[in-house]
Parts: sequence; C-alpha cells; structure tokens
Amino acid sequence: MIARTCHRILWAILLVGLFLLAARMALGRAPALGAALAAAGLGAAWIYLSPRTHASRYLLPGLAAFAVFVLMPLLYTVYIAFTNFSSEHLLSQDRVRAWFAQDFYTADPARYPFRLHPVAGTNTYQVCIVLEENATGTKVLNSRPFTPEEAATGNPITLALNTVRPQAPPLGMRQIIAARPWLNRARFTMPGSPIPLRLVSLRDLGFRLALWTPDGDKLVNAVTGQVLVPDPQRGNYVDEQTRAPVGPGWRVWTGTDNFRLIFADPAIRGPFLQIFGWNVAFAFLSVAITFGIGVLLASLLQWRALRGRALYRTLLILPYAIPAFIPILVFRGLFNEGYGEINLLLTQLFGIAPKWFTNPWLARTMILIVNTWLGYPYMMIISSGMLQAVPDELYEATAIDGAGPWTNFAKVTLPQIFPPLFPLLIASFAFNFNNFSLIYLLTGGKPDITGSATVAGTTDLLVSYTFRMAFKDSAARFGFASAVATLLFIVVAVLAWQQLRLSRPAPAVKGGR
Repeated sequence: MIARTCHRILWAILLVGLFLLAARMALGRAPALGAALAAAGLGAAWIYLSPRTHASRYLLPGLAAFAVFVLMPLLYTVYIAFTNFSSEHLLSQDRVRAWFAQDFYTADPARYPFRLHPVAGTNTYQVCIVLEENATGTKVLNSRPFTPEEAATGNPITLALNTVRPQAPPLGMRQIIAARPWLNRARFTMPGSPIPLRLVSLRDLGFRLALWTPDGDKLVNAVTGQVLVPDPQRGNYVDEQTRAPVGPGWRVWTGTDNFRLIFADPAIRGPFLQIFGWNVAFAFLSVAITFGIGVLLASLLQWRALRGRALYRTLLILPYAIPAFIPILVFRGLFNEGYGEINLLLTQLFGIAPKWFTNPWLARTMILIVNTWLGYPYMMIISSGMLQAVPDELYEATAIDGAGPWTNFAKVTLPQIFPPLFPLLIASFAFNFNNFSLIYLLTGGKPDITGSATVAGTTDLLVSYTFRMAFKDSAARFGFASAVATLLFIVVAVLAWQQLRLSRPAPAVKGGR
C-alpha cells in the first residue's frame, strides 16, 4: 500500500512538471507541442497506473521512441512542404518588424563623446558630456541619476548644462560593454534639440532616428517615403507600388505551391524529371548488374570441382566487409581525371583520358561501376544461401536429358532462386533509390545541370538533390526540399508496401473433391 502511494505521488509530481513545461511551451508560441506533451504525459500515466493496460507498458517505450525519432520528423517534414520556409523566411512577422525597427538614419552628423559615471552607493548612473574645456572654464552636460531599468524603457533623459562633473570616476570599456544592452535602448535630450541622442559607439552619442515608422500594418521610410505593406501570401513586406519584397520574410502556409512548382515551372520541372529518371535507372541498373554478378559468382563458387573456393569466397566478400565510405573515397582518387591511376593506365594503353567528373554520362558510368563493386558481395551472399536450397535431383534430371551449364542455370537455378529473392531485390532497389552517401562522397551530384532554377546535378539522386537545395543552396529552400522529400517518401513507402506484400506466404489452396 505504501509503495503504491509513493508510486502515485511520484507520477503526480512528474505530471505537474510536464504540465508546467507544456504551459511554458504554449505561452512560448508552441501550443501544438505543449498540447502534445500534455497528452503524452496523460497517456503514459494512464498506461502505467491502470491495471487494464498492463501489457501496453512494455510497448510504450518503443512506441514513444518511434513517435519522437520517426513520426514527428516525418510529420514536420510534410508540414514544412506546405510552407515557404527558407533562409529568407526564417522569422516570425513580429521579429521581421523588429528587424526593420533596428534601422536608423543620421539626422545630424554631430557626435558627442560621453562618460558614464556610477553614483556611489546606489544602482544609478549619470551621463556626462564635456562640450568645452579651456582656460576660461568648463562646459559640461550632465544627466540626473537614473537606473538601468529606467534607461531601458527608452524614455528620454534630459541633459542639463552644468560646470561640475560627477565625483565618481567614469566606467571603463569593459563596464561599458557590460552595460550595452540597456545603453542601446537609452535616449537623452540636449537643451534646445528635439532629436534625442542615442548610443552610436562605445564612447559616442549621436543623433539617430528610426528609418521605418509604423503606420498600422504598414512601414513608412522616414527618408524616402517608401511604403511597405505586409503580403500574407508571400510572407514578406513588399513595396506598395512595385510589390517587390524588401527585407527578410516570415513563414506562411502556401498550400500545394511547392508541389505545383515542381511540375509547373519549366526551369524546375526539367531538372527534376531528369534527376527522377536517372534515379530510377540508377536503382534498377544497380540491382540488375549486382544481381547478375552475384548470382554468377555464387554459382561458380558452388562448383565442387573448383579448388580454393573458401579463399575465393573470402576475397570476394571483402568489399562488403569494409565500410562503404572508404572504397568510395579510394575510387574517387582512382578516377581522378588528372592523376588518377585509371586515367594513367588508359592513357598509356589507349591514349585516352576520360573526363569522369565533368562528362555527365561518364560520371554516371563511374557511379554504376563503384556501386557494382560495393553491391555485388551482398547479392553473392544471399544467392549462395538460396542455391543451397535447390535440390540436386533437379540437376541430375537435366543431366540425363543432356542439358548443359547454361540450360541448368536458365531452366533450374534461376527459376528456383528468383521468387524468394524478389522481395530482397525490391529492398535493394529502395536502398539504391536513396543511396545518398555514394553520390555525396563520389561526385557531390555534379556536373551541374545548365539552366536549372535550383541547385541540381546530372548525377544527383532525389535524396542528394533535396539535401543540396536545403543545405548547399544560398536560398536554402527548406519548403521546396521538403516537398521533394515528401514525394520521395511516397515512392519508398510504395516500394516497402510492395516488398511486404510479396514477402507474405501464398495462401493455402483448399483441396477439392
């Protein structure tokens, strides 16, 4: 009884903490995350406290990890695909207005060196400006004592003409830097001047006025008269006359604009379809070539008359045992157009030096060669396992009929091993469809496609194309890249569903009378 009470008290403390955190998230403009956190806490408490959900307690940690590390990133990516999120649209609209509020113009070029003096025994300060100092006397402007909180409000503090400087020594540079957060917001007025003074450097006050004046939702330029109005469809302040965007933007919901852009804009549609076609061809050819080589090598290694089969099998599996990034970088050096060993050998033998990294077709051929080297051991291993299950009686029967090796392979071996291998071939197709590391490390997607409106290369796959748009392009078009990633997810999901469907055992056929 005591243990159960302590258990419930612990859960109560945990839930209170979760609700406080959820409330802070909701107040911090993340209501959806706050609500999700509160719902997750209530669900976890119900599962662990209710006797009817005892079995679910063992599934909850795995489901929670799946939700946090798989489901939430997936849903967030899909959400971003329907927005204009990019490096030019990172802020909220309020922060964009604050960005414009930081612009000032020089109303008067005069600058006044100042000193900041603390008032002994209090948390107040005085600003002192020495206007004139000579043999006849000293002309000083002093402020009344003020607190940092008062200065941070931006209400003007009057400077009065005086001949006596503050008694305390002025603050040094380090103290001025520490006080800069509230000094930047402080304003001071001189006698006879309607324009307030503000901090323009660590040692000077000057006349600066806000360049953009708010007028409702509009912003008016105090110097040129230019008027900016918010455009909720584009997520930018735009010129009222020309509709040209000005300054940074904010994230807004754009619906299916990113998806329509893929197929409607010729400068994007052409490179996208070219990359998609190469992506499908690369995945299909990689699977077909590695499957053919793997099955051939597995069949040869099954030949009992071959001596040293164990040694050959070990040597042929080595590319699969080495981390993939090492052979990729090695091949990148071997295929180097200037000093790579492959071009040196071809130059000596045939007098040619192919442009592996600048010619699109040669670059694609190089990628297929390297991927074949990396992928055939996997096909050889799984084919070897399937060949063990082929009955020897079938080969004996074909031998009686006078069949040769090719007939045995075409009529017996391949029909026996292909059906159980087909789901694995679909999985290999899905893997090569998203083979990011090969493209990124070998060619980086280059050579680039001429005339493309986005960063796109002739050797890019959709996954590397998405990565380059999101993290390599100067515009960092996260929304558009997420739209491409969403389409890529749909393709891979269809392939995974097809693999699961083909992996199911065939339904048993009921016998008739």
